[in-house]
Amino acid sequence: MLERKWPEKYNPAGHLTWAGRLYGRGLTEALTWRRGHIYHGTWGRAPFQSLYQPAVGLLAGLSLMPEWYLLIVALGGLSGLGMLWTPLFWAMPLLTLAVAAPLVQALTSAARASAAAPRSRGVRVTLLTALLHLLQPLARLCGRLRHGLTPWRRRRRGSWAFPRPRLFTIWSEGWRAHSEWLRSLEALLRADGAPVLRGGDFDRWDLEVRGGMLGSSRLRMVIEEHGAGRQFARIRWWPRCSSAALVLPVVFAMLAAIAALDRAWTPTVLLGMIAALLLLRTLLECAAATDAVCQALERSGSKET
Repeated sequence: MLERKWPEKYNPAGHLTWAGRLYGRGLTEALTWRRGHIYHGTWGRAPFQSLYQPAVGLLAGLSLMPEWYLLIVALGGLSGLGMLWTPLFWAMPLLTLAVAAPLVQALTSAARASAAAPRSRGVRVTLLTALLHLLQPLARLCGRLRHGLTPWRRRRRGSWAFPRPRLFTIWSEGWRAHSEWLRSLEALLRADGAPVLRGGDFDRWDLEVRGGMLGSSRLRMVIEEHGAGRQFARIRWWPRCSSAALVLPVVFAMLAAIAALDRAWTPTVLLGMIAALLLLRTLLECAAATDAVCQALERSGSKET
């Protein structure tokens, strides 16, 4: 519900994009080799001496996500296919790293959290705390799957439109500011249940409609002034694929082709189906976002050119 109301505060995976930090010993720590440093001012004269922790990078933060367990399952499936095609056993080192990352994080965080426990109970407290650190993202994952907050969820229920670049035009006899045009279009999209994002200070697009993790549509508006308050608006939008939508199908298609050359037909079919499903999912997400933009523009009185 919160994601539908404020989609700009969530990333495509459905996680809150927050730049703050929680302090305390009970948090799971990300795997990082950079140590925190203390701000003490010149010659130690700072009135408030604080401990500054290094920012968590993308790779270090991935293993903290609940979906990391889905990655472990996927790598386990690829490793299992190695029984049918031995080159897939190369996924075993990745599986080992994927399993080791949360274990190391849990043990490190548990040792830090239970540092004040009595020595007689220190080992038991540390192991119990580590187990809770491992169960916490798993419980979050179960809740997200149960309530539909999954990476493959549909952001909008409705029809599809073929995703291709399009241009719509609107003639207006009453003058409106460029921002008012965009706000009215944004309101139409939100009323239709589409997750809408605004472009940033350096973006070359004005609005983005998410179809999912793999596909979306972006639009840009230009206003022509014709005097006496009359305006001619041109709205161009185009489908957009995420980096994962471009890389993952190619990787699985290449693996399927190599397996076909080795005459390993079962892995060929399975890997080819995964690549095809990823492509189909990307197409459907772009089509859903395109349809949302088309319907909003048609309700605003625009015409396609």
